[in-house]
Amino acid sequence: MNIIDKFHNWRRKQRWNRQYKSGRWKNLRNDIERERYATIIDFITKYGNQNPLVLDLGCGEGILCKRMNTKNYKEFVGMDFSSESIKQANEKQLDKAVFKVADLHYFKPEQKYDVIVFNEAFYYVHDSEKAKVLQIMMDALTENGIIINSIYREGAGSWEYFEIDTLQQIDFKTVTTSEAKTYWKIGVYKKAITS
Repeated sequence: MNIIDKFHNWRRKQRWNRQYKSGRWKNLRNDIERERYATIIDFITKYGNQNPLVLDLGCGEGILCKRMNTKNYKEFVGMDFSSESIKQANEKQLDKAVFKVADLHYFKPEQKYDVIVFNEAFYYVHDSEKAKVLQIMMDALTENGIIINSIYREGAGSWEYFEIDTLQQIDFKTVTTSEAKTYWKIGVYKKAITS
C-alpha cells in the first residue's frame, strides 16, 4: 500500500472504533444475522478438523465465538483492527477464547489453525494486498485445515482471489433473508492437493 492508502486504512480504523463505541454494530447480534453465523458454524463442524483451533479474522465483538458451543473448538482466536471491538469481545470473557487487535494487512499468525474465517473482512483488504494476505492465511492452515470466506452481497473484488489452483472450494452457500438486498455468500475452501 502506498502512503495515501495507509492513511485511508488508518482513518477506517478510527471510524470503526467510533462506530463500535456508539453501538452502530450491535445489529450484528440481530436475528437477521443468525443464519449467516449458523452457516459458518455448520461449515466448521462439517469440514473442519475435530476440536479445531479457530482463527476469526474480523471478529468484531466476538459474536461468532459467542454463538459457538465451547465443546466444538479447542481454542478460539479472534482478531480485528478495531481496538474498541476487541475491548468489547474481551469483556465477554468467553471460554477458551483470546481476542487481539491486529490489521489484516500486517498480521502474521504465530501458530497454525484448523479453521480460518474471513468474517466479513476480506473485502476490506486493499486490492494490492489481497493475494498476499490470502497466501499468509493458507500458510497458517494445519493439514486438512479450511478457510471460510463470508461476504455481504456480491463481494466484488474478493471471490476471484479464491479461484486459484492452490485452493479447492468444498462448499458454498448463499444465505438469503426476508430483505431482498440483505444476503451473504459463504464459501469454504481447503488447500488443493498438488501432484
